[in-house]
Amino acid sequence: MNQYTNFFTSYRAEIDANCNRMLNNCRDKAFETFRALGFPKYKTENYQHVNIEKLLDTDFGFYLQPSDAGFNPRHVFHCDVPNLDSYKCFAVNGHFFKDNTETQLAGNVFSGDMNEFATLYPDVFSKYYNRLAAEKGDGLTAFNTAFAQGGYMLYVPENTILEKAVQLTNIAGGNAVSLVNRRMLVVLERGAQAKLLVCDHAYDEKPVSAATQVTEIFAREGAKFDFCELEESSRNTIRLAENFVHQAACSELRINNITLSNGTTRNNTSVDLTGEHATVNLCGMAIADERQTVDNHTLINHSVPSCRSDELFKYVLDDEATGVFSGRIIVEKGAQRTEAFQSNRNLLGSRRCRMYSKPQLEIYADDVKCSHGMTTGQLDENALFYMRSRGIPHDEVVLMLKAVFMSDVIRGVRMEGLRDRLKMLVEKRFRGELATCRGCCR
Repeated sequence: MNQYTNFFTSYRAEIDANCNRMLNNCRDKAFETFRALGFPKYKTENYQHVNIEKLLDTDFGFYLQPSDAGFNPRHVFHCDVPNLDSYKCFAVNGHFFKDNTETQLAGNVFSGDMNEFATLYPDVFSKYYNRLAAEKGDGLTAFNTAFAQGGYMLYVPENTILEKAVQLTNIAGGNAVSLVNRRMLVVLERGAQAKLLVCDHAYDEKPVSAATQVTEIFAREGAKFDFCELEESSRNTIRLAENFVHQAACSELRINNITLSNGTTRNNTSVDLTGEHATVNLCGMAIADERQTVDNHTLINHSVPSCRSDELFKYVLDDEATGVFSGRIIVEKGAQRTEAFQSNRNLLGSRRCRMYSKPQLEIYADDVKCSHGMTTGQLDENALFYMRSRGIPHDEVVLMLKAVFMSDVIRGVRMEGLRDRLKMLVEKRFRGELATCRGCCR
């Protein structure tokens, strides 16, 4: 921790350079919070299986300014998803990649550099930036706020429907051990609709690359938003991501968190349903082997009546991989007519892999429909025997059963072209053909 506090003090001018004043104005308070709290402590209630302090104890390099990464992401990372009509944009080492990318899209939708948006629309930006992170975040969130120098901004004005999806590709590039601090802010005004796909990739698989990421999502009354995160990185990547979501009345969100290839991943998702008849569908899946770790923590807070949440996370683990799911749903006093459902299902392919699951319900209202559950096991021996008896090779049977196991999570993705692509990517991953993102990008 000391190396970061010393770095902040010594290089404050460089950290502030080329950043909008509203980002810089948040740094001092965030830095004091980080210095007081530090990184989340290992073996505390919410960090039983990922040691943040140890992961970030390496002498990382920082990309303080946008720099030439030695490649054009548009030429190297195509990330074409057939039948997905999308606006494509890129971020390299935490900085939005500026080329000829459109920022003002149909209906005055802004999709682009956060600093640029803050300069063009200071009143809107100041209303939303760091509001949820400062209120809900921990020491890791404060660390990101203190060091982040920009990021991605999606703003959809009132009653605007963005027909095409937006696809943002985050790239960790370079040949040095590095730490980047990414930031995303998404605001959908009243009645707005949009879809965002965020892909994480590593350009070079060899150096250790760490990323902290903070995403704030605001869905105003009647807004509809699909948010899908797809991680296809390398075994040497560390991803520490935090999503903070605020939903107003009658808003509808669908959040998909998918890890296909990684090193160590920790995802926190916190959703506040603050207006009646708001709904959220939160789905995730993780495929991990070797010594990979995928740790998902979720919190859904029902604070008003007549809201609904559906949550489903599935893991397929092999070798010495570690999976963690901790899901917590809170139904506050007075949040009557709440419907909240949570499920975690896991397949283990080895005696050496480990799955830790902790589904939780806290209910303080008496007129609700709520359930939660977890199962962890192996492939059905009867199904294996039946399909083998029909002449299907063992490896093909295992692949088919694993793919079927993940199918309901994939069906929950509402971006049709992406849904079809995921079916192929999952099958390739189970065949051992998708160790990195080169299966679709390089």
